[in-house]
Amino acid sequence: MMSTSNILTSLFLLPCLAQVALSAVTKRATVCNNSPDLCSKAYNNVTYLGTHNAPFLRDSSTGNSQSGNQFYNTTVQLSAGVRMLTGQVHNNNGSLHMCHSSCTLLDAGTLSNWLSEIKTWMDGNPNEVVTVLLVNSDDSSASALASAYTTAGIASYAYTPATTTAPSEWPTLQTLINDGTRLINFVASLDDNSAAPYLLDEFDYIFENNYDNTSPSNFSCAVNRPSGVTTNSALQKNLMPLMNHFLYQTTSLFGTIIESPDLGNISTTNSASSGTGALGASATECTNTYGQAPTYILVDFFNVGPAIDTVDNLNGITSPVGRTNVSTAASAPATSGSTRSEYSTFSLVAALIVAFVLIA
Repeated sequence: MMSTSNILTSLFLLPCLAQVALSAVTKRATVCNNSPDLCSKAYNNVTYLGTHNAPFLRDSSTGNSQSGNQFYNTTVQLSAGVRMLTGQVHNNNGSLHMCHSSCTLLDAGTLSNWLSEIKTWMDGNPNEVVTVLLVNSDDSSASALASAYTTAGIASYAYTPATTTAPSEWPTLQTLINDGTRLINFVASLDDNSAAPYLLDEFDYIFENNYDNTSPSNFSCAVNRPSGVTTNSALQKNLMPLMNHFLYQTTSLFGTIIESPDLGNISTTNSASSGTGALGASATECTNTYGQAPTYILVDFFNVGPAIDTVDNLNGITSPVGRTNVSTAASAPATSGSTRSEYSTFSLVAALIVAFVLIA
């Protein structure tokens, strides 16, 4: 028979044991990047779906611009499972804007506003690690870029590696989340980041295959950037593989070849199948070539395929948690008052004229 003191001790311990049990359950239930299985994985051992030119839309807001690479905005992309966002930064009369090739061609607004959109989503999704890759089209300084991060209030979310060279192993997703440093930022390219050490020169940490493909048979896993490296040397330097997998269609204007995102082949391009030019086939080939899955897979019109299926296969995810489904149709979502049919031809002509003027 238990003594009175033992009974009291047991009663005292019960709440403590319950709290420990609750903590254990909570820890097991933690979901990182839509899966509890990814929390314990190092950042560089996870594959991330990336959107090529994330802020540049082909929808009613842009008159279905032929320069647009995505049908859905950045918020929708993130909610649907995208975890790498890329975009071109241009100096537009002293202000940093997200512009496709030229701010005359397609201007998606200021860099700070786009970063604010990302921050708003991250605030509502505290267990998600997001990567941003900025194409530094006009060679803006680290301090200028960092100013946009500060204005957006997102600089404090940024992760700064302990070394200036690529580590063999990054922190786990759970560690990045716990430390509040769940935004990884790369810039192509940035010679001096001393003013903002969290802005990482892309090619100190990443290598890419070719990005300028116009045929489904063109895709290759061979290293294209940075120059002077091979697959073996890139992997020996701990550079993470970024697999570009999108196509351009070509149009001739007055003898000049103009490229725009290829929508005609997109159902095959983003497919998880093993057919020629399919995302699934290229992912398998590059995994075999690199001896590891690509860290990043970059696509146009991410919802078609859907491209996330290939990424889930590489990550071994069968039951994603907290992900929003979007249409897999190869078209912009229908919206009230859409002017899609009215402007599509005009947008193509305008884009071609501007591109021709820029080249000429």
